[in-house]
Amino acid sequence: MKEIDFLNIISAKLADNTYLGDDCAYLKEYGLFVTQDTLVEDVHFSLHTTTPKQLGWKTAAVNLSDLAASAALPLFLTVSLSLPENTEKKFVAEFYEGINDICKKYNTAVIGGDLTRSEKVFVSVCAIGKKTAKYDVSRKNAQPGDVIVVTGRHGDSAAGLRLLNGKKTEPVEFIEKHLLPVPQIEKGIELGHLAVRDFSMMDSSDGLADALYKIAKASNVAIEADFSKIPFNPLLQKIFPDDYKDLIFWGGEDFELVAAIPEDVYKKIDKHRFIEIGRAEEGHEVVVKGYDLTINDISFEEKSFKHFEEKQ
Repeated sequence: MKEIDFLNIISAKLADNTYLGDDCAYLKEYGLFVTQDTLVEDVHFSLHTTTPKQLGWKTAAVNLSDLAASAALPLFLTVSLSLPENTEKKFVAEFYEGINDICKKYNTAVIGGDLTRSEKVFVSVCAIGKKTAKYDVSRKNAQPGDVIVVTGRHGDSAAGLRLLNGKKTEPVEFIEKHLLPVPQIEKGIELGHLAVRDFSMMDSSDGLADALYKIAKASNVAIEADFSKIPFNPLLQKIFPDDYKDLIFWGGEDFELVAAIPEDVYKKIDKHRFIEIGRAEEGHEVVVKGYDLTINDISFEEKSFKHFEEKQ
């Protein structure tokens, strides 16, 4: 069974599924966005490579990044933590130090949660944010002629994970991008304020290819990207010469923003903060020039991260 199959079952069984589809649910009557993500030990993180404090920061950052992709201002978090019975007090203290550090940075308050016993560490965070954009922000709003922009480099986090798994601690910038991601809150709100109509935006938590494909599919457009315009660290190619492009597109967890914005909005933005990588067009596929890559339903299924991969 694949993740999409489970999602389809859930959607079919709910009497009201109108809030589903984006990473954040928008509660229009309250002007609020709500999102939730869960991290599972030995699936999303390893305690051999991640400290409790780093885990606390990252767990909150994952959810705050979803709010950023909705141009929302973070307000509150709830944190549910499931722990083995032999967990030391120090683990909980350091975990919440990480939570507290990122909450202070983004003026966000923890307002509750849950503590339970489990065989491994499970962390589930719900984040609530306030709408700031005048217009709708959703992956389904891209239109032909829109400019595709990203907020930063891709491939760094995947490189950091690979280095950590190889028991390496340098280059530090790759390690930190993986362990301590920075949600692009300010940039998401900035695009929301500049919007002149509904527009598309996602974060690249599951990879740049994932965001491009999902925006194209939900909006019923094609996207043509130019690999030469995509920002990445030159060290990535030096360290991983054979597959650095795969890390850029399919690695995931960079938590940058990917947006499709009208040309007149693109003319107003800071080109150093928002980098053009392509255009939306009529059609149904994502094509990347300079990479010989076409992303459609078949290739996406083959390459994308699978939460429910069958055991071999």
